Amino acid sequence: MNYTCFDVTIENNIAHIVLNRPEKRNSMNVAFWDELPAIIQDIDNESRARVIVISSTGPHFSSGLDISAFLANDNAAPEGSRPDPKEKRVKGEKSYQNIKRMQKSFSVLEDCRVPVLAAIQGGCIGGGIDLTTACDMRYASAEAFFTVYEINIGMTADVGTFPRLVKLIPEGIVRELCYTGRRMPAEEAKSAGLVNNVYPDQATMLAEVMKIAADIASKAPLAIYGCKRMINYARDHSTADGLDYISIWNASMLQPEEMMEAISANTDKRAGDFADLPAKRA
Repeated sequence: MNYTCFDVTIENNIAHIVLNRPEKRNSMNVAFWDELPAIIQDIDNESRARVIVISSTGPHFSSGLDISAFLANDNAAPEGSRPDPKEKRVKGEKSYQNIKRMQKSFSVLEDCRVPVLAAIQGGCIGGGIDLTTACDMRYASAEAFFTVYEINIGMTADVGTFPRLVKLIPEGIVRELCYTGRRMPAEEAKSAGLVNNVYPDQATMLAEVMKIAADIASKAPLAIYGCKRMINYARDHSTADGLDYISIWNASMLQPEEMMEAISANTDKRAGDFADLPAKRA
């Protein structure tokens, strides 16, 4: 399928999703918010890959929300029509529903069964932070930087910055970034724990991230799914709840055949012959 904001390829159990609007600094227009969840859910629901890599093109990973496109869409009205005086009474509810829809577009990254790796070059600005913090891991090129830009245009970030960023780096740093809108360089982001590693340039970064993705794709998919599910659950629950949940999970999900295959493959120094996750059906 063709998309306006992304190029998608799947090889060797790795899905590579590339933001493809460099001339627009990969800003997030109206189509972006529909296409991204559709791509992720298709990969996940149909078990098309064991890991997803998201990268970008041009000088910036993403400049964030395309405000002009949203304002144009919001102000659009049929030619010759008269304003409905009742519209302003429900404007808040309409805005709330739209924000919830946009939040869901990133939450699918967190909710999908396979790991999602972000490879970030240049600016990761505004909504770019919301996108990448919903991923499992983040990697950056040396010139990359991160900016919670919303404060610079007089708004409070609302698509995922606060609930996710505050779980990834110290609260004081989150507050500084959000109150000032300053740039956090790649090396500082690594020091704070926002990114896993920094590479000298985009080409090197993407090559190394693909090696990590290949390593993940070589593991038992059901076990990887379990790891992602348990990490997300443990982050949001008490230690006691996490211990109980992993007990219940393995009581139903642990597969001795997959364990024996993993051990045998390691002993024989060969690729494991693992079962793929089943397709998800409504």
